[in-house]
Amino acid sequence: MPNPTAAMLVIGDEILSGRTRDANMHHLAAELTRHGIALSEVRIVSDQRDAIVAAVKALSDGFDHVFTSGGIGPTHDDITADCIAAAFGVSIDVRDDARELLAAHYDRQGSALNEARLRMARIPEGATLIENPVSIAPGFTINNVHVMAGVPNVFQAMVATVLPTLTGGAPLQSQTLRVDRGEGDVAGPLGRLAEEYPELSMGSYPFQRNGAYGTNVVIRGSDGPMVSEAMAKLVALFPGTPA
Repeated sequence: MPNPTAAMLVIGDEILSGRTRDANMHHLAAELTRHGIALSEVRIVSDQRDAIVAAVKALSDGFDHVFTSGGIGPTHDDITADCIAAAFGVSIDVRDDARELLAAHYDRQGSALNEARLRMARIPEGATLIENPVSIAPGFTINNVHVMAGVPNVFQAMVATVLPTLTGGAPLQSQTLRVDRGEGDVAGPLGRLAEEYPELSMGSYPFQRNGAYGTNVVIRGSDGPMVSEAMAKLVALFPGTPA
């Protein structure tokens, strides 16, 4: 049975403008791989309502899980929660349990739970809160969409909260072989090997070092012995290549 699939939706003008470098995709991909969930697509959209709503609908329909990053803070352009509610046709309002979390947090800090901060307690109807041990303001899960903050350490904490609640498959395993030949020389034998092992993913990644061309070949799959078997055949195709 194939592993569950996932998509990621990164939300924010600051990512698309180049002002902020996204680190969350790299973290999520690694964690999902360990959990046996295949990250199959990543989209980045601006802080525009229609774009977010359309992307959420499409990804929710196409994958077992969707993880969003960004746009759930206290400012006027943090519109992700409203867009998620619109995508699923549900209402959104300040929720008592989320308000209580924020009120206690800001009381400990000696700060006021003002109108802007209260925006972070607005949760779509029917959603389940995602714990945020870093800065308290919760994320939430509705249907198969997990809505998380964009700040990397908060995002990572929310992923750690959500993943144990999800059913994964067999962890994906990978092996890499450096072949000291150009990708054009590797393509034919690698293509034939890939046809022999349709259950595995095989990719080639060219590089140039000291004026010479080479290719890193990566074989991935959930069946560890099969990955090792295919790698052994790959090594035999290119004798003299360091494993």
